[in-house]
Amino acid sequence: MQEMEKAVSKPFSRSAEFENVIREYGGLLWRTAGLYEYDPERRRDLHQEILLAVWTALPKFAGRSNLRTYLARIAHNKSVSHVAREAKLPRQTDVDSDLVCEAPGPEQRAGHLADQARLQIELRRLPLPSQQIVTLTLEGFAPREIADVLGLSANSVSIRLTRAKAALISALKE
Repeated sequence: MQEMEKAVSKPFSRSAEFENVIREYGGLLWRTAGLYEYDPERRRDLHQEILLAVWTALPKFAGRSNLRTYLARIAHNKSVSHVAREAKLPRQTDVDSDLVCEAPGPEQRAGHLADQARLQIELRRLPLPSQQIVTLTLEGFAPREIADVLGLSANSVSIRLTRAKAALISALKE
């Protein structure tokens, strides 16, 4: 990962570096789109918007944060803009197997939860700020990194995560 960050901070070979970044972090970007957009067609559109934003932003990466955090922030910002634009359209809330991608992700980290579809349903029932924090936690982000992505304090992230976990545990026990 450090090699990729060094490569991105050097003069940027746009398409080769973009391919490397997508190979490494494409699953994160896809799952982020899935957090914000449940409708499969709109999710694909949002994913394309995120990829375009990453393509545009990568040459500007200055290395002040780690690359994964930088990409997560781009994906979340683009997704929030998308949700604001699409707010008046009807939304699908069914579980969609299209969220599964080949890259390792939250499904593998949450393997102890036998019913991933049920976890997905309960996660979607949480308020969006809680969904964001839980999803980033499942992606392996630390509270400080989540705080950087979402523009919150690390303490706020920890408190919200504790509350979201309690809500998920309670819902999954029922």
